[in-house]
Amino acid sequence: MVGARAVQEADGAGPGEGYLMGWLILLVLALLAGLGLWRFGNLPRASLELLGAALLLGVAGYAWQGSPGMPGSPTPPRLAAKQPGRDFPRTPEGMAAQVGGDADVLNAAQNLHDQGLDAYAIATIRAGLNRHPKSADLWVGLGNALVIYSDGMISPAARLAFERAARIDPSHPGPPFFLGLAYAQAGQLDQAQSTWAALLARAPADAPWRAEVARRLEELRAMQARMGAQQAQQVQ
Repeated sequence: MVGARAVQEADGAGPGEGYLMGWLILLVLALLAGLGLWRFGNLPRASLELLGAALLLGVAGYAWQGSPGMPGSPTPPRLAAKQPGRDFPRTPEGMAAQVGGDADVLNAAQNLHDQGLDAYAIATIRAGLNRHPKSADLWVGLGNALVIYSDGMISPAARLAFERAARIDPSHPGPPFFLGLAYAQAGQLDQAQSTWAALLARAPADAPWRAEVARRLEELRAMQARMGAQQAQQVQ
């Protein structure tokens, strides 16, 4: 008991001061509201009685349900939506347009993501698709943004975006490349390996992005080999 009182005294208020202060603030606000409505509301005399009754009813309701002596509990600030390691993936050279309207939309989405505003990044790409619904680059960008927003999970909406991009431009390397990347980040290595292998098999010999796909595929296969060796050791 003494310890609790000492804590209250250290906080600068006795056990009843917060309760009385809450009531004082409530009565002052009710009085100000009544005076404001009477002075500026041009209410008829009969309405003043109803106004008084309404204010008293509000005070009575607060007395019944309110807790003026309860300490405040401010809401902590919301954490940024951006997750570490969930940046927009870098587009290999020659895989997408670097200038133009679609590139500007994707750059704007990247900037929003850098500020932790992933929902706004998605909305920005959707707005670009409303203007250019046949843009494979924007559909790929939307798929990437949805994967990031889902914390690396390939949601049905993200998969649909990649598939839409592939239907618009079947020769576009972006959909299988970034879908494979999403698979790899989600730990679905077999799906990533088959997706990238199929992309590399149809890649033109002089494609500027071919070397990037081959490098990632080689790293992925090496990772699969290491994981297989570790699992074999655990079984033994």
